[in-house]
Amino acid sequence: MTVFSDSHVHLADPAFADEADAVIQRARAAGARALVCIGESAATARRAQALAARHAGFVFFTAGVHPHDAASWDDVTDQQAIRDAVDNGAVAVGECGLDTHYDHAPRERQLYALDAQLAIAEDIRKPIVLHTREAEADTVAFLKRAETAHVRGVLHCYTGSIALAEAALAAGWYVSFSGIITFKSWTDEALLRVVPDDRLLVESDAPYLAPVPHRGKRNESAYVSLTVARLAAVRGQNVDTLGWQTLRNTKELFDLPDAVLAA
Repeated sequence: MTVFSDSHVHLADPAFADEADAVIQRARAAGARALVCIGESAATARRAQALAARHAGFVFFTAGVHPHDAASWDDVTDQQAIRDAVDNGAVAVGECGLDTHYDHAPRERQLYALDAQLAIAEDIRKPIVLHTREAEADTVAFLKRAETAHVRGVLHCYTGSIALAEAALAAGWYVSFSGIITFKSWTDEALLRVVPDDRLLVESDAPYLAPVPHRGKRNESAYVSLTVARLAAVRGQNVDTLGWQTLRNTKELFDLPDAVLAA
């Protein structure tokens, strides 16, 4: 059985409703050693925190404001919510970022909310979970600001250019791949090879983006092993070795306890 971690899962999403605990148990049975539950709003961060409390040492959580909701960013309430979450165990700031594909929030507000969350991450010394879509120039500029602030993070569910991935790697960041890389439409195998072993993460982004052969169904963390297998095949690596490597990388980025690596 391949050991792995899920570095980005939306277990607090309504899609899981009362099934989150069962999904977590299936992930453990499939070989997962750690799940990072994303809190992309104050409400989901609270639900993610409750899940992490019930599954201590296996489920961890983050807190931030997604770019889709950046228009409503509030310097007082949102900042306090993130800081309170970190005081209660959140391992990262985010999911935050930039998205000009959907443009649910004006670009200026996305940039403002993202920089506000960078300031928090710098102050509390936590990494950032970054969403970026069709915003490469602004993301490169942000990565430079993050490097100056000595803040690392991860480009999650990455499907962008090699150039942007290399900019993130140069800034000390990680790059995470999801089940998208198993789709027949995925052709950028060079991108999957450019990320060094020690900067590589895998994720489900569940309930979205279920890998083949589950495409079109609700995704869950147990399926991350399929993404690991695809990565290993493209990179010419042993699947079990790669699974352990991505687990170590998740532990290192999010400063998870040593126990997640216990055999």
